[in-house]
Amino acid sequence: MNVLIIEDEKPSARRLQRMLERLEVHVDQMLHSVEESVNWFANNQHPDLIFLDIQLSDGLSFEIFEEVDIQSAIIFTTAFDEYALQAFKLNSIDYLLKPIDEEELEAAVVKYKSRAPQGQNVQLNFDDIKKLLTNPVSREYKKRFTTKIGQHIKMIPVDEIECFYSENKGTYAHTIDGRDYLLDTTLEQLEGEISPETFFRINRKFYVNVNAIRDIISYTNSRLQLKLNSYKEQEVIVARERVKDFKLWLE
Repeated sequence: MNVLIIEDEKPSARRLQRMLERLEVHVDQMLHSVEESVNWFANNQHPDLIFLDIQLSDGLSFEIFEEVDIQSAIIFTTAFDEYALQAFKLNSIDYLLKPIDEEELEAAVVKYKSRAPQGQNVQLNFDDIKKLLTNPVSREYKKRFTTKIGQHIKMIPVDEIECFYSENKGTYAHTIDGRDYLLDTTLEQLEGEISPETFFRINRKFYVNVNAIRDIISYTNSRLQLKLNSYKEQEVIVARERVKDFKLWLE
């Protein structure tokens, strides 16, 4: 069985690879962007099975299928919420909700192996799934987060959060009053929980609120530096590969 992982978060890709190896499934290749994947498929034999993240650094992974006629079975790995999962169920495809659970991974691999001898690869309607995933009207996002402070539980309204950031293996919300709160989540999990109209992931460490951006400055290596209203602890830099999508998001 030839297996390919397409995932822009390299630590997540390596974790998935280790989990598959424990199931005695060898990963032949890992790719990290739409562009890299399109180029790879143009020059390589398609694998038997693809573990496919939906949101890649340079766009939705469905853009790969606009360029390449994929002949492989697919198991989606996604942080999208139950509205997206409805699309997967309607199209009879396998999916794994991040963070990936080892038992669910094993069940998905067993399901694939049971279909493979009969060649039962599912025919997917990617246009319909893409429309559902990118339609904000049908989506509900979190209106608040909670954090524990001593013996108390504090509620943090989303519209008071300037940015989310990761530091020392923790995920924090920085609020408009200049305070930082440790959250019981990861940036990957936030992907399906916060509105993409309001928040944008500018790099591996930051989601920023469009309403908190005070200034945008050209930076080295075709990157951008953001000045937020109150957050000043670290430089807030838009990664080079995300600058194009960031500018489109601003519009």
